[in-house]
Amino acid sequence: MLNKKKIFNGIALIGFWIAIASPTMAQMPVEMPVSKEENVQFRRIEQPLGLKAAVTLGGIGLIGLELWWFLFSFNRRSLPPTRSEAAR
Repeated sequence: MLNKKKIFNGIALIGFWIAIASPTMAQMPVEMPVSKEENVQFRRIEQPLGLKAAVTLGGIGLIGLELWWFLFSFNRRSLPPTRSEAAR
C-alpha cells in the first residue's frame, strides 16, 4: 500500500513537470499565413435568412419540447395524495 508521503510526492512531481513544460510549449514559434489566399481551408458560406430562421425556430421548439417533457410528463399517481384527495 502506498503511504501518504509517496502519493504527495507523486502529485508534486507531476505538478513540477507541468509547470516546466507549459512555458516551454508557449514559447514555440508558430508560422502564420502571410496572405488570405494561402488559407483556403475554410470558406464562408452564406445561408438564406429563411433557413437561418427555420433552424433557429426548430432549435427553440426542440428545447421547449424537452422542457415540457421533463417538467410536465411525470406520473401524478406516483405522488403522495394531497389533503383534499386524502379526505375523500
